[in-house]
Amino acid sequence: MQLSWEALTIDAHDPAACGRWWAETLGWEVASETGYGVEVRPPDGRGASLFFTPVTDAKTVKNRLHLDLYAEDQAAAVVALETRGAERADIGQEPDAACVVMRDPEGNEFCLLEPREP
Repeated sequence: MQLSWEALTIDAHDPAACGRWWAETLGWEVASETGYGVEVRPPDGRGASLFFTPVTDAKTVKNRLHLDLYAEDQAAAVVALETRGAERADIGQEPDAACVVMRDPEGNEFCLLEPREP
């Protein structure tokens, strides 16, 4: 049996707004928007997508699964993300951690890693 990863599904109070935020953050596009949720994909349509599905319950604990992102300029990316509604998060990480833990506007955690070495 061979399985392929299709999507990471993320709960959202406002799937359309959350999907658009992530599409802009990643340079992706909204691929579909239905009553079941909003899917965002890379512009070339390749690879797994993010699928935002509507929920009414409140988020109460840290995500058990999260995205790790990186940028060539981590500090500038943090400022840009904060300007767009993200915020820093303290989930118990070490003070000298190589990543900045953040939350999207819906409160979902993600990590912004230091740039990759060439």
